[in-house]
Amino acid sequence: MRPPRPLPAHLADRAFTTDDVGLHGQSVGRLRGRDLSSPYRGVRTVGIDLDSVRGRCRAYEPLLGRSRVFSHATAALLLDLPLPPRVASAPELHVGARDGTTPPRARGIVGHRLAPDTVVAFAHGHPVTAALDTWRSLADVLPQEELVAVGDRIVSGVRIGTDRTDVLASVADLRQAALEHRGRRGAAALRWAAARVRTGVDSRPESLLRLAVVEAGLPEPLVGHPVVVDHGGLTLHPDLADICARLLYEYEGDYHRTERHRFRNDIHRRELLEDAGWRVIRVTADDLFVRRQQFIRRIRQLHAARAQ
Repeated sequence: MRPPRPLPAHLADRAFTTDDVGLHGQSVGRLRGRDLSSPYRGVRTVGIDLDSVRGRCRAYEPLLGRSRVFSHATAALLLDLPLPPRVASAPELHVGARDGTTPPRARGIVGHRLAPDTVVAFAHGHPVTAALDTWRSLADVLPQEELVAVGDRIVSGVRIGTDRTDVLASVADLRQAALEHRGRRGAAALRWAAARVRTGVDSRPESLLRLAVVEAGLPEPLVGHPVVVDHGGLTLHPDLADICARLLYEYEGDYHRTERHRFRNDIHRRELLEDAGWRVIRVTADDLFVRRQQFIRRIRQLHAARAQ
């Protein structure tokens, strides 16, 4: 089979509509070439990763128009908010219509009608519903514990080394947003979540771990509590600390095991904390999502033994 005629350089890594002849300058037959993708009706893409949400958003951008923005779970992912895998991996894009326009209906698109006062922000170059409106919209699809994890990220930012990115809203903002949602679907879950959002949180599992500890009937552990571990004043900040029982909870994702420096540093860190009189509980994804009941029994027993 003869290879397709090379496309102009300006179409590389780009999405465009088939109607935009002035941009692509290609014949109808060429637009059917196997080196072009057709993710949405009337759209062609060249070199865009359609397996990623950012790639699919780039592909849909030519159809977005001025009155539509990415919303709900799609906005959350573009804002780098944590979602459970079943929601984060869904292939559909959520697109909201503003200014009374009709929500889109198309293969791979879930359309929504947005409230007139919806605030628009930009994330990775795309227009999205702002963090507070996005958080409220997720009350339709997320359990209240996951709403806490999203809220924690909104008020904490993302840790990068010793710094953090700017927060997207304050705890007070979230609580006010929950109150303003009164009378609508998910209002009770939002109020419950807003009361449990904390600052300084580093990850979704850390949020869910904190809630699991409280659900077990134990005192709520403090986020990032400073622990002095030697006479020179070296201070560490474990994920969660139960001061009463001198228990520390450290969530360990797989990268703690696969990254050599992190693995060795974790061992040294644990030795320092335990030498300072703290008991370190290392928590994995299986503890939270596979064998939760066994984990709950274990931490109750440890707390009872150390709180005496």
